[in-house]
Amino acid sequence: MLNDLAADAQVYLVTGYTDLRRGIDGLATIVQAQLRLDPFSKALFLFCGRRCDRIKGLLWEGDGFLLLYKRLDNGRFQWPRSETEAVMLTSQQIRWLLEGLKIEQPKAIREGKPGALY
Repeated sequence: MLNDLAADAQVYLVTGYTDLRRGIDGLATIVQAQLRLDPFSKALFLFCGRRCDRIKGLLWEGDGFLLLYKRLDNGRFQWPRSETEAVMLTSQQIRWLLEGLKIEQPKAIREGKPGALY
């Protein structure tokens, strides 16, 4: 389901640790006050706690918020633990994250630059 939602909306990964006991209002406050982003935009905001085996997603649907919760049975999410910021993810990075991989793959082929010919 997260893959389906991610295809239509911008997806922001909120780095660092988040207290997952927070509900919709608490997560929306983080988006608005700490990250200086609009929680009412057509964007999915993903949060992860210290255990790294569960994530919460916050999505505004126009008439209310949708709170998503995913817990892995086996394994952990490879979540960036730098200071709290929001990183916009590409569709490829979303797939990597949900497959348990890091969002920055050192051996992944990067997009080329236009005009760079041999």
